[in-house]
Amino acid sequence: MATVRIPPVLRSSVGGAKEVGAAGSDVGAVLRSLADQHPATRSQLFGDDGELNRYVNVYLNDEDVRVLDGLATAVDESDVIVILPAMAGGAC
Repeated sequence: MATVRIPPVLRSSVGGAKEVGAAGSDVGAVLRSLADQHPATRSQLFGDDGELNRYVNVYLNDEDVRVLDGLATAVDESDVIVILPAMAGGAC
């Protein structure tokens, strides 16, 4: 089971946990498993089309999955997935 690090903005959706375990053979399966375990995360992570929301950055062992195989990137049980929502804003 891979470890998923939960950002502060999503922690209320997973009972306050900083990390949770989720099963899956690839990043997409792990994130869907997380969403199955904690349904409130589904809309935060995925769009209506089932794809990862564009403002959600996902890293596998410190590598951005977009430069790997995206959601199809293979995951081992010892891997760590980090979810980082993109931040926007600032002064004009």
